[in-house]
Amino acid sequence: MRYITPYILEDLKKKMVFVGGPRQVGKTTLARAVLLQNFPEGRYLNWDYDEDRQDIIQKKWSADNNLIVFDELHKMPRWKTWIKGIYDVSHNDHSFLITGSARLDVYRQGGDFLMGRYHYWRLHPFTLDEIPKGITPEDAFKRLMSVGGFPEPFLDGNERNARRWRRERFDRVLREDVRDLESIRNIQLLGIFLDLLRHRVGGLITISNMASDLQISPKTAKAWLEVLERMYLVFAVRPYTKSLPRAILKPPKVYFFDNGDVLGDEGARFENLVAASLLKRLHFLEDRDGYRYELRYIRDKEGREVDFAIIKEGQLVELIEAKYSDDNISKYLLYYAKRLKPEKAIQIVANIRRPYDKGQIRVVDPITYFRGPI
Repeated sequence: MRYITPYILEDLKKKMVFVGGPRQVGKTTLARAVLLQNFPEGRYLNWDYDEDRQDIIQKKWSADNNLIVFDELHKMPRWKTWIKGIYDVSHNDHSFLITGSARLDVYRQGGDFLMGRYHYWRLHPFTLDEIPKGITPEDAFKRLMSVGGFPEPFLDGNERNARRWRRERFDRVLREDVRDLESIRNIQLLGIFLDLLRHRVGGLITISNMASDLQISPKTAKAWLEVLERMYLVFAVRPYTKSLPRAILKPPKVYFFDNGDVLGDEGARFENLVAASLLKRLHFLEDRDGYRYELRYIRDKEGREVDFAIIKEGQLVELIEAKYSDDNISKYLLYYAKRLKPEKAIQIVANIRRPYDKGQIRVVDPITYFRGPI
């Protein structure tokens, strides 16, 4: 059972539930498990299957289907209007669970159209605060660092198979999802753009420089980054400042949902793991409690930088520095902790003998910090 399953079951009693997230993160498996274990009379329909597609278009399902799962429904033209009509007419007879990626995220465009009719949950890969039974935290950390947290490679634990799986996933996302949902002609060049990002995890991403390398316009490079974010391949972490317009103008950092995508040293991969784990936790808290959270980084004109800042409802609540092997407290973390006074200031070190506290700074290993459940 995935970490959001109990909350989905509770929300299904009141409204539709949408589950979004990256391709192959386990959305279909979760939906089928919800059906099998809790709604044996329910019906699963996948837009990508010809027979199911015809049944969806013709609204062919039984009155006994107490839960109806629509998978990949966002690929249906005018799907929001369609599901709104279905829900308004039959929500007393059926519960609805809708899964998909990319444009299923109705918060981005036209969310008000379905306002009040659904709850939205984002599903992430496995992390240290969601470890399947039979895997120790130490083994989970090794797998996350080597093959990533997506269910198939994580559970298999084989690096060769993980590389093959990842190559096929990239190909399907770029050549199917992007082709179907975005107006991008040069998919091959977009793939090169993605590879450049894989080598620059943890660093500031200057869009104009990347555009120059690829001989495209900065506007195109910016649009491509937004496409990759919509495809749940990457996510951007932007700087924290008190003036949001200033923050937008500064370079972002880019991290990957799949930790295995990172083409860098162990330090870059570990920083990506921390970033992806933090984003998963913040998305969960947003979807469960309704608060607004942001994941940011801090950097000033003098180059003093802290990897991550957690913002809750506009207020800084936690500073986090990620180190692979250096357990000496970062002078910049100490600098900002004294001046910004967050509720917590943490340094997460991959290789540390034992956690310790010094003043307002806590130094911990990732297993201790992300100790579950989420």
